[in-house]
Amino acid sequence: MTTSAAAATAASSDGHPAPQGAEPILRLAAGFMAAKHLFAASELGLFEALAGSPATIDALAARTGLTARAARISADAMVALGLLERDGGTYRNSDTAATFLAGTAPSDLRPLLRFWDKISYPAWTGFADALATGPSQEITKLDDALQHVASRGIEAMLTGPAAALAASVDFSARQRLLDVGGGTGSWSIAIARAHPHVSATVFELPAVAAVAHIRISEARLGSRIDVVHGDAMDGALPTGYDTCLLANVIHYYSPAENQALLRHVHAATTPGGVLLLVDFWTDPTHTQPLMAALMAGEFAAHLRNGDIYSVDEAREWLEPAGWRFAGHQTLAGPISLIMAEAI
Repeated sequence: MTTSAAAATAASSDGHPAPQGAEPILRLAAGFMAAKHLFAASELGLFEALAGSPATIDALAARTGLTARAARISADAMVALGLLERDGGTYRNSDTAATFLAGTAPSDLRPLLRFWDKISYPAWTGFADALATGPSQEITKLDDALQHVASRGIEAMLTGPAAALAASVDFSARQRLLDVGGGTGSWSIAIARAHPHVSATVFELPAVAAVAHIRISEARLGSRIDVVHGDAMDGALPTGYDTCLLANVIHYYSPAENQALLRHVHAATTPGGVLLLVDFWTDPTHTQPLMAALMAGEFAAHLRNGDIYSVDEAREWLEPAGWRFAGHQTLAGPISLIMAEAI
């Protein structure tokens, strides 16, 4: 009698290897369950409740206001996913949860989880329709409250890359930075903190510019970072900057729109200026890094022309827009930097 293991590795009648079983498919298909467990645990304050000290289920329920049943379901799922640890009947945050989810460290990813739960997840429920006919609502059309959630979530996701950019790029000969589509100002804030001689202008759409004003004021950098609102695709950018940054912007647009944007940015830059392009740049196949390939779906769900692009594609856009490719380097995770110089 053939065992199940042998059957799984046996060749099919046409000589090709037989399927290995459905586990990889089921694991992928159940990914939404893991995500929603995580979103709920964060929203209900599970990780914050364990920030001070470990707890039993009854203590965790008391700290969060949940029933013991609900606390157990959520906590055990987080143990299974590696975000909580359990010793007998006592639960504690893992090192990862303590660093990123408990609200006690600067690298706080809770705003990102809130953004993905409240805005991204609903958009993904209509993902097939978004691919077929376009998104039901573009992220740039959110109301003010949701725009605030989105802006803070994106900022949280990009905290690491922003710090890496400030640390890895030589700004010693740079003085004026134009941060096009600068979001909440987090990129300019990171650069200004690391390089006290640099001043910056965040150029953003009005709703996001309002958030940037608040964040820059909180950082006490209002004297060195100003905010100008407008639409970069209109070409009405302020001028006279020796460095231009487009971070988390290119994936909003089509190739033709990006080429036009690069021309607009060139016109805002002084001779010898530097261009910094930060995004989910991929290899020529658009399949690596994996997270970048997945983010292509995020952009398609939220943006009419949103997409990811390869480093090679970006290089093709640069010279016609007045730029010379100067290098490519990884910043953090799937985020990387393309540098160019004004011709």
